[in-house]
Amino acid sequence: MATELEELVDFLSSTSPQITRVAVDIVRGLTGSDDGLQSLANYSKVLLPSLSRLLSGDKEVSEPAAEALVNLSQNSDLAAKMVEMGMIKTAMDVLYKPESSINGLLVMLLVNLTQLDAGIASLLQSGDEKMQGLYIMKLVRSFCRSPSETGEDPFELVGSILVNISKQEEGRKLLLDPKRGLLKQIVRQFDSTSSLRKKGVSGTIRNCCFEAESELQNLLLISEFLWPALLLPVAGNKVYSEQDTSKMPLELGRALSIEREPVDDPDICIQVLEAIYLIALQEAGRRAFWSVNGPRIVQVGYEDEENPKVMGAYEQLGSLLVNSSGTEEPSTETSK
Repeated sequence: MATELEELVDFLSSTSPQITRVAVDIVRGLTGSDDGLQSLANYSKVLLPSLSRLLSGDKEVSEPAAEALVNLSQNSDLAAKMVEMGMIKTAMDVLYKPESSINGLLVMLLVNLTQLDAGIASLLQSGDEKMQGLYIMKLVRSFCRSPSETGEDPFELVGSILVNISKQEEGRKLLLDPKRGLLKQIVRQFDSTSSLRKKGVSGTIRNCCFEAESELQNLLLISEFLWPALLLPVAGNKVYSEQDTSKMPLELGRALSIEREPVDDPDICIQVLEAIYLIALQEAGRRAFWSVNGPRIVQVGYEDEENPKVMGAYEQLGSLLVNSSGTEEPSTETSK
């Protein structure tokens, strides 16, 4: 005899739209608690495909189905099952249907699924030479569009997906490929007013800089946008003198010669300092950093900093610059 949960899961495939709507609403509610989620996990073989099919339905069923899947995907075992059954392809297909009304939820689902190596491989379309990178190109294009005038930003969390995929070498290589130009597009989103977007961009840049030894030239190809993204968050609140800004690229110098809003998120500051550090480990990277008057910027930024963890990141970078400069260049260390 079927249990109540078995019947509930079966109702997700009912031929009656009304019964399906009621069932999916109940399932969504159950996934909001640990007990409910655990109980439903026992029926995942039927539950996950049923919810997946509902993503293509009207908003009354697709929205609760997507919310349920987002909640379920926080369980790594269930997330692995979703990836195995092709949930990433399903999510991407629905995401780019013109009538889709659940884009924000689908992006959240992709964030959770790309916490797994298998999910990253699926989104990168690894092993398919003709299609490889297509999903990422689509997501980056959507990420780089301006949010709607209604204030909704369904692709805001694409930055978190990019952070996830750039934790793997294959993802970093894809983003750094100059023919695709993806990192250049992503970096320019650092001008966004959204802290989530900024954090996604800074985390992605930082991860890509782990390839600095072999990909430094490709990183420096976008230096016009890269240096402002890396240096403005850690430049402190000071209005810089003309003497300082005259040694910087025009865009960077212009930004630092006026009053500006500080970046208050310590995670972003740490990520960009670590990215600069990874670049500066390479001799050509250090030369590029000096060429934009970078040491002066981090010196001033360090003087204004009070967060101990951010200070530690400044000090790691300062130590590298001092130890590699010999007697030719002035120290960027500041007593504090």
